[in-house]
Amino acid sequence: MKIMFASDIHGSDTFCERLLAAFEREKPEKLILLGDLLYHGPRNDLPCGYAPKKVIERLNAYAKSLLCVRGNCDTEVDQMVLSFPILSDYAVVYTDGITMYLTHGHVYSEDKPPILQQGDFLICGHTHVPACNVHESFVYLNPGSVSIPKENSHHGYMVYEDRQFIWKDLDGNHMRAFSV
Repeated sequence: MKIMFASDIHGSDTFCERLLAAFEREKPEKLILLGDLLYHGPRNDLPCGYAPKKVIERLNAYAKSLLCVRGNCDTEVDQMVLSFPILSDYAVVYTDGITMYLTHGHVYSEDKPPILQQGDFLICGHTHVPACNVHESFVYLNPGSVSIPKENSHHGYMVYEDRQFIWKDLDGNHMRAFSV
């Protein structure tokens, strides 16, 4: 199964359009959005191309391909305009013998993980920084941010396929990889 992970669009139509172009190129079975879809939040400047209504229209067109968890900037008002569920604090995906616990990162995080089994993967957004950190009992992964990357990171996403996670920029350039 091929899965694409992205986080922190923050209402940027410019970068949402590029993400969806990457989705079309990659052709995964699912695009998992790790929260913070429409609002930029009080700690962030407005991202390039800030147009939440356009982001709503774009994402709704892909509703059947999306699995989403709630970010700290996502609210019930956002759910009223989106045609796919966004308010779950977490989701769990099991594929290829791998359990992936998906959450935004503001409730559960690398420093405050949920109860996980040995070898599970905790996949979060929230920090806007791509990461792959192997802990004693779990692996923490973060695809970074689609629209507001931090710590000199790239605008990007992450793909899982054939027991490998690959981080890419929005042009599809391979940035790093982690094999399971």
